[in-house]
Amino acid sequence: MVSDITDFASLAPAYPEMVVAIGAVILLLLGVVLNKERSSLVAILSIVLLLGTAVLVMAQPVDGVIFNGTFIADGFARYMKVLVLGGSAFSLMLALPHAVENGTHKWEYSILVLLATLGMMAMVSANDLMSLYVGLELQSLALYVLAAIKRDDPKATEAGLKYFVLGALSSGMLLYGASLIYGFTGHTNLQEIVIAIANQGRSIGLIFGVVFLLAGVAFKISAVPFHMWTPDVYEGAPTPVTALFATAPKVAAMALMVRLVMDTFQPIAHDWQQIVIFLSIASMVLAAFAAIGQKSIKRLIAYSSIGHVGFALVGLSSGTEGGIEGVAIYMAIYVAMTVGLFACLLSLRTSDGYVENISDMAGAAQKRPFVAAIMAVMMFSLIGMPPLAGFFAKWHVFLAAIDSHLYVLAVIGVLASAVSAFYYLRVVKTMYFDEPVRDFVAVPNELNIIMAISGFLVITYYFTVGSPLAGLAHIAAGSLL
Repeated sequence: MVSDITDFASLAPAYPEMVVAIGAVILLLLGVVLNKERSSLVAILSIVLLLGTAVLVMAQPVDGVIFNGTFIADGFARYMKVLVLGGSAFSLMLALPHAVENGTHKWEYSILVLLATLGMMAMVSANDLMSLYVGLELQSLALYVLAAIKRDDPKATEAGLKYFVLGALSSGMLLYGASLIYGFTGHTNLQEIVIAIANQGRSIGLIFGVVFLLAGVAFKISAVPFHMWTPDVYEGAPTPVTALFATAPKVAAMALMVRLVMDTFQPIAHDWQQIVIFLSIASMVLAAFAAIGQKSIKRLIAYSSIGHVGFALVGLSSGTEGGIEGVAIYMAIYVAMTVGLFACLLSLRTSDGYVENISDMAGAAQKRPFVAAIMAVMMFSLIGMPPLAGFFAKWHVFLAAIDSHLYVLAVIGVLASAVSAFYYLRVVKTMYFDEPVRDFVAVPNELNIIMAISGFLVITYYFTVGSPLAGLAHIAAGSLL
């Protein structure tokens, strides 16, 4: 009896994952028993479960390596898990109002979000190539279904199919890279791979494996040239689903990439740095110019997310603790900005439905001044204008690049930010200076509350959460290294 208690206690690093997994199964059974397609109870309980798990992660920090070395819990994993859980919880909150029209009223939607979140948490704590793949696929399979959750909408069905086909391709690339790494090192455990590389040195086969493995992960963060699915899936999927795609999965995949390059492939830093620098520059430059001609607001946000992934990779390119700290800060601020942006987008509702094109937002400042003001704040923050939070996010990653003498990369990032200001300011100009073409209808108070919280965090970042967030990011980066 004592040994059973001890065995269960040894699983403490994985308690958050166990809570989410057990909660998902219980809520699945509850949804079957209720047998109500439009039951919001499961969604509300799912939000409580995610937020409660986030509190558990913060309140009971436990470090350790369990499951025969395949699962690791450290400060970096906890930091990223809180962002993942928060992003998923807020995306569920955004889906509650007008759930029927978005196709998110089915109780299965909340269960799929929980399962995807479980996969993301497993990715963040993966310490083995096999557990890495299992977590990534658990996340991906749930997201494929979520993209096409609105079955009677041809756009959503097309988005789900495109995501599935291209996602299968990326999984194949990742598995091929993992097999090459295993073949040339003899290990799948990430910590043992480090030792093997240090003892055996680099080889061409190993470098090919690293390239394919990082290509598979780059697909998940929408880094160029593996971004091709993003604009179509963002546009076709229901808006609350797009809000999920733009937040939690990006954080999980970025955490996975950070752990791989900064821990597993640290002995060959010069090789992976070239790959990450290329991904960063390509993402920033392509997103800056490709978004200029977009008319759809969701496609614009898609290219915006690609660009911001490029900015986050600037910090990773430095290969230093300061760079990881910058990435951690950037992802936290990015989640806050994106949640606020989608809350605004869902609040600009007309009698015909949600706004699809940028031109539909004309005159929003006259009809919905609060929403337009928060949207403008988010746009200025995404540009990186001081003193908003977006400025400090870019400040940290550019500073890390400069400290590592990556001056050209930092300059390209600043120029890409300047170009991106055009399409962000175009949205503000449309809302404030164009004549109204549509009548906007009232929306539930939940969206107004989320907008107010996000706007407050973005505006007062430096004076309220700046120092605590920087401190937490520093601890997280230190625990990884």
